[in-house]
Amino acid sequence: MPQTPDHFLLICETCKGPENAHALRTALARSLPAGFAVRTVSCMAGCERPTTVGFQAVGKAQYLFGDIQTERDINAVAEFARQYQHSVDGWTNATDRPRALFTKTLARMPCMNVEERP
Repeated sequence: MPQTPDHFLLICETCKGPENAHALRTALARSLPAGFAVRTVSCMAGCERPTTVGFQAVGKAQYLFGDIQTERDINAVAEFARQYQHSVDGWTNATDRPRALFTKTLARMPCMNVEERP
């Protein structure tokens, strides 16, 4: 029985087009851990640093990385996927992430807590 995905990798298809997003999706699908779903999405506002990818999971911080272009970048994204999946809250420090992603982090947003009120 296939595992239901509970982690998501988003790939922007706007700036470099759907063909680029599909190629990146194919390359990553071979190396992502079980439990990840890959989705192509429209603009994630990383237009100055394409291709952008995002990570999401319920109860975890969310990430956006840009300039994902090379095989080294793809390998780093797959490595981060494993790190992210094993993290309780998704929170990682830049120095703990794969080195190839060190300068590629565009955003880290804390997890949404629906119990918090302003």
